[in-house]
Amino acid sequence: MSYPIEQGADTLRQLRRAIASHIVGQDAAIDDALIVFLARGHLLIEGVPGTAKTLLVRTLASALGIQFTRIQFTPDLMPSDVTGIAMLRDAARGFEFQPGPIFTDLLLGDEINRAPAKTQSALLEAMAERQVTTDGVTRVLSPLFTVYATQNPVEHEGTYPLPEAQLDRFLLKTIMGYPSKDAELTMLSQHEAGFNPERADVALTERVLNEAEAIQLRSLADGVRVAPDVQQYIASITRATREEPSLSLGASPRATIALMRAARAAAVLDGRAFVTPDDVKDRVFATLRHRVTLSPELEVEGRSADDALAAILLRVVAPK
Repeated sequence: MSYPIEQGADTLRQLRRAIASHIVGQDAAIDDALIVFLARGHLLIEGVPGTAKTLLVRTLASALGIQFTRIQFTPDLMPSDVTGIAMLRDAARGFEFQPGPIFTDLLLGDEINRAPAKTQSALLEAMAERQVTTDGVTRVLSPLFTVYATQNPVEHEGTYPLPEAQLDRFLLKTIMGYPSKDAELTMLSQHEAGFNPERADVALTERVLNEAEAIQLRSLADGVRVAPDVQQYIASITRATREEPSLSLGASPRATIALMRAARAAAVLDGRAFVTPDDVKDRVFATLRHRVTLSPELEVEGRSADDALAAILLRVVAPK
């Protein structure tokens, strides 16, 4: 099955509708989840408990029709619990590698910031290179391997900040806040009609794709054109973060590439084979908020990285 850009956009609209049938009032998070999948990236989802972070990922996996595995991160989780371990089955055959849950298509790292740094770092090689090295042997992961990790806000008890190196591996960081009153009333109506997200058989949605179709759909973003003036705009934004007084750490060169990848995937969502400046603007916050560090003075004042990024967008002139 080969996708023209228009057919791909139609398939993505079907995916969005299937997910939105269970995830109400979180349209931006749904778009971020689809963009990350298209761009072959990874997504960090932050929100307080009960805002449907886990349900979003489970529903996405069901709609995509691909293999799904969940890891519940806890303070005592070990790196081998993620990657796998060599086990002695019998004396004649020696040690055999028992694959860990990371060997899947879509991996949900639930409450990832409840595990210590050494366990979080077990994901680094997998996220960057789609492979895992254990006992000196490198094992290739699925071509669809994608990490969707959830975390509670960092000020919550029992959480560990993610290392900067790992944060930089997440293409986007989306925030799932409280839904609107209308969305919450819709949730009540769904529950009254029998929907229960705690039951896997009803929480899952219709399958829109299969594994082979998902791989081909991903290739669409590779053909999206980014004009030289739009490339200049992307680079100007990320470079401005390194000169912004309110930020003590600016975005890395990897962030510049990530912003372009996210913008290309956003163009596919809209059925276009070219990136517009608005595609870039719309993805700046999700792409950069976890890659920059606010200065301590402004953090004390209650300001956020998004505030600094908004000021940069006002200052950097977009191409016509």
